[in-house]
Amino acid sequence: MHARTHQPEREGAKNIVYDIAFRPDGSQLVAACGTRVLVYDAADGNLLHSLKGHKDAVHCVAYSRDGARFASGGADKQVIIWTTNAEGILKYAHTEPVQALAYNPMTHQLASATAADFGLWSAEAKSVPKHKLPSRATCASWTNDGQHLALGLFDGTVSIRDRNRPDTEKVRIERHAPIWSLAWNPSRDEAYDVLAVACWDQTLSFYQLSGRQMGKERDLGYDPCCVSYFSNGEYVVMGGSDRSAALWTKDGVKLVQIGEGKDWVWCCRQRPRNNMVAVGTNDGTIMMFQLQFNTVHGLYQERYAYRDYMTDVIVQHLMTDEKVRIKCRDYVKKIAVYRDRLAVQLPERVLIYKLAHADDAMDMNYKPCEKINKKLDCNLLVVTSEHVILCHEKKLQCLDYRGDIVREWMLEATIRYIKVVGGERGREGLLVGLESGAVTKLFVDNPFPVQLVKQSTAVRCLDLSPSRKKLAVVDENATVSVHNLETGLVELEEKNANSVAWNTELDDMICFSGNGTLSIKTADFPLHQQNLQGFVVGFKGSKIFCLHYVEMKTIDVPQSASLYQYLEKRDFSAAYKVACLGITESDWLQLGNEALRALEFKVARLAFIRVKDLRFIDLVRIIEEARKVPNHDDNLLIADVLAHQGKYPEAARLYTKAGQVERAIQMYTDLHMWDEARQLSGAAGLGPRSDLDRRQAVLAEEMKNWRAAFKSYMAAGETLEAIRVVERNEGAVEDLAELARSLPATSKDELAACAAYFKKAGAAQYAKEAFTKLGDYQALVALAVEHGQWEEAVDLARKHPQYTAQVYLPYAAWLALQDRFEEAQDAFKKGGQPEQSVRMLEALVHNAVVEARPADAALYLFLLAGERLKQAVAEEGRMGGDLGLGPAAAATNGLGRRGSSRGTMNGNGGEGGGGAAGEGRSVSALAGPGRAQRRSPREEYEQVYAKAEVYSAYAIVHRFTEEPFTTEQPETIFHACRFLLARITRDAPWGVSKVNVLTALAKQARALGANKLARYAFDKLSSYRLAPAIRDQVELQTIAVRARPFADSEELLCMCYRCRTNNPLLNTSADECVACKHPFVRSFATFDQLPLVRFDLPPHIGPEEALRLVAREPPPMTRAKKAPKKSNPWQDDGNAQILSLGGDDMEDDDFDSDDPFVQALNESVSESSTAFRAVEVDEEMLLSFRREHVFVQKWPSSAVPWTWWKNMIPELAISQCSTCNHFFNAEEWEFAVLSKGCCPFCRAPQDVSE
Repeated sequence: MHARTHQPEREGAKNIVYDIAFRPDGSQLVAACGTRVLVYDAADGNLLHSLKGHKDAVHCVAYSRDGARFASGGADKQVIIWTTNAEGILKYAHTEPVQALAYNPMTHQLASATAADFGLWSAEAKSVPKHKLPSRATCASWTNDGQHLALGLFDGTVSIRDRNRPDTEKVRIERHAPIWSLAWNPSRDEAYDVLAVACWDQTLSFYQLSGRQMGKERDLGYDPCCVSYFSNGEYVVMGGSDRSAALWTKDGVKLVQIGEGKDWVWCCRQRPRNNMVAVGTNDGTIMMFQLQFNTVHGLYQERYAYRDYMTDVIVQHLMTDEKVRIKCRDYVKKIAVYRDRLAVQLPERVLIYKLAHADDAMDMNYKPCEKINKKLDCNLLVVTSEHVILCHEKKLQCLDYRGDIVREWMLEATIRYIKVVGGERGREGLLVGLESGAVTKLFVDNPFPVQLVKQSTAVRCLDLSPSRKKLAVVDENATVSVHNLETGLVELEEKNANSVAWNTELDDMICFSGNGTLSIKTADFPLHQQNLQGFVVGFKGSKIFCLHYVEMKTIDVPQSASLYQYLEKRDFSAAYKVACLGITESDWLQLGNEALRALEFKVARLAFIRVKDLRFIDLVRIIEEARKVPNHDDNLLIADVLAHQGKYPEAARLYTKAGQVERAIQMYTDLHMWDEARQLSGAAGLGPRSDLDRRQAVLAEEMKNWRAAFKSYMAAGETLEAIRVVERNEGAVEDLAELARSLPATSKDELAACAAYFKKAGAAQYAKEAFTKLGDYQALVALAVEHGQWEEAVDLARKHPQYTAQVYLPYAAWLALQDRFEEAQDAFKKGGQPEQSVRMLEALVHNAVVEARPADAALYLFLLAGERLKQAVAEEGRMGGDLGLGPAAAATNGLGRRGSSRGTMNGNGGEGGGGAAGEGRSVSALAGPGRAQRRSPREEYEQVYAKAEVYSAYAIVHRFTEEPFTTEQPETIFHACRFLLARITRDAPWGVSKVNVLTALAKQARALGANKLARYAFDKLSSYRLAPAIRDQVELQTIAVRARPFADSEELLCMCYRCRTNNPLLNTSADECVACKHPFVRSFATFDQLPLVRFDLPPHIGPEEALRLVAREPPPMTRAKKAPKKSNPWQDDGNAQILSLGGDDMEDDDFDSDDPFVQALNESVSESSTAFRAVEVDEEMLLSFRREHVFVQKWPSSAVPWTWWKNMIPELAISQCSTCNHFFNAEEWEFAVLSKGCCPFCRAPQDVSE
């Protein structure tokens, strides 16, 4: 089909169509015709615009890839840019006529070539750069990526330029004649860019971008004027001096001539998105041709061959979907396939291929075997084993493989359809459908055709059944008719059919298609229909081959419908044949079960063999052998089959019908269908059967279905067995709980078993109910303890004291795990094992020291000290002895701070300050000396208490040395270090590092100006074995501190508030005054010294009486004359002689000299003594005291007497912890309680308001 338009001469000038271009969407065609640019509607050929922008002949036109504009150039040396609305928007000129235009597909840059140069125009540039050419340009084309431009020159060269460097030639291709046209393949699927070059040496050649030629050049026999690609790059359109346009493949194989004109063809282009080609000629004619690419194919059973790319043949195996490509390298006109043969008709010859392995149904290896070198014209082509059949309207010609005519048949009408239906080799039969409606059968070795059927309308399609007894014909009225060739009757007629095919494996199954529907007819059953687009061309087994346009599809058709239709008719043989076509595994099982139920053993066996069901194969054998037994009952055999198939009610019904009720009951019991078994037993009049319950219980237990076993045992009346089973069932607690509630209290064994299970299962409430019902209070206590119900356990212990130890000891252990140690101590005592409390505290002390938690160690040591004292007092009381607290001991030994503590620090720490965890130190070594070393409970208490104070102070040093940041003030660290060095001069407790203490002391002393003390600390550190890095720092700091004055800042010196003597910053013997031996009392928050002086009560005044006297309002006092100073300023304390200088003594006004207590202090100081002795006060002194100035340390045992202290500077408020008896600066105490809510030392809860 083609359309033609002709442009007449204008003003005597011939209108030559030099070039044409399509808009990328295919809607417009632009032609360079004479001096005008013509714009046509590409759909109907109407002229839309005739543009007059040029003054001379227009040579070339080009459309941009985006379709927004097109360009034209001509002999007037002008290039005009036009919009799609035919409006000229821009014009630029060359110095020579414009010969070619090409738009860049990516950047929309326009290349314009002339006889002398070429230019590159872009919308962004202000000018058009031009580049010289060595010869006249005739054509131009861009690559797909827009990076390279190919220019064809009149001198026979192709110049390829880079877009970024257009002035430099990248590749040069040389030919022997002018290059009149060239084009790059537009396909992006190619591995590389391909350039088609049409040269006036009458050749067509192909090149890569590198300039390498691809294949041989093609001789044309004429001068080519135009070469262009289809938009998909598969085909090439070319025209020239032969006055025609031809279609070529992309590989350079000529296919067909598209059209022919009356003059040279200057241009030809494919219309985008359409199979249409426009051709422009020298006489001003523009022709549009419609190309039709018909499907060329052939089919035989499961082998389908079709044409691809016009020159290739693809053979597809429809069962495996395997494909093989055969390259013919020529235009393929016809294809025929039969068994192992393949015939391909080319323009000048016919090629015959055969399979390499003809006996292999899956072989796809075709090899050439014969060739007929003749040009054969025919409407249809058929191939057989030894012949080729050609169809010419009414005539059939049979040729051998040499091309010789063997036989001819002249039929009565035009042949519409032909098909090879098989036969012996060289004697194959053909079915021929004629336009007259006749269907003729002929054989290649017989000259006489035989008419099979005569219809009134032309034959469109036909097929013969596998048995050759039935013929299906589709006529022009879309009616399919099935003819019985034996009887001559029409067995089936259906409308809306365009093609038909018999199932090659089942004679009773046929399919046909039409109006988008696939219809399958099996025997005399109703049609099975489903949606299908296309034509049915083959039917094999369960697969239907359908041709939809140019694509062959294989459709799996379920045969289940036909199978079940045959099963309904009880035709098992036919059902098996249908099943062999292809059904699912479940359908095979259904066929086997139905056949077995009907006692069709052969079909059943074959079906079960197909699915490899050995169990049913064996069942078929057993039933078949049982049926051979005389006097057998088919009902029993069928019942066995039904039972195996899972149809239990039907099987039971047949068993009952045959009088085998017990067999039916046995079947149900084997299947654990107990309700059905009981129902059947009742229906048969056998009554209730407890043995069924028993058997159900045993089987359920074997299957580990404990809940079902429990219920079955209960139904059988075996309660203990039911309870035993429940022990294995985690989900039967509720059932057993109901059982326990229903049992009377006399069922001891059953209740005990229930309670034991509840306890084991963690059902505490149910166990409690059972134990309560049994009256077993000991078990109740054990249950409460086990489940941590301590309130309930304690309540039971109160009601039943004999279980006190059973409750309180585990309760104490639980409290210890919850860090409630004080409550744990009370629980241990109530449980009758107070020594466990001591062991617990010793373990806590050990762990705290090992884990480097000195603050916790101090707390636990404090608690341990009190606990040991209480135990010792109780032990002494039981033995009728005393605690070794005689008057002398009470007078000379201070508690914690009274007297020297040198004897209390006898651990194994050494100079290094204690070893690491696991060095052999026991818990008792941390808590104090062994029992063999103890002299009295009070001394033991003091030793442990003193260690608690050491660890409390060391906690400050530990935080300073181990943590990156500390909130402690430098003075606090300084005082804590002084306190520690006074306490651990000889031996340090485990975990207390003397190196850390000295290091902290040295740093803080140096910072606070205590240079003498800092030098002492650094000198001591130098005597230890230190790590090299630490030693270097110590040596450096030692040198630095030696550069300072060897003296301590006077502001840091401490004064004894008893004797008013200024003491050095460090007393290596003890934390006491060097003059009067009075122990320093420190605030256990900052370890600063407090102005407290100790005094004792006379024997005739008890503690309560003393408190009463102190609480009274003191009488007014008169100042007495000052006692004269002693003339001798020297004093001797046994270790050294001390000179008291007048300037160093405190003024008399610092303390009230008229105060009896002050006078007593002065007198006690004047007495020379080597040991500290507290001032003993009388009633007058007690009456002179104010209650807020007196502090009493009340110790946890009455065996340890109270300790009395007086604040010598009333202006300084002091607070005391009532739990640990430590003193604190009032402000520090208030801050600690507000921030932590407890005492800094013992962590006892405190209230600031109190």
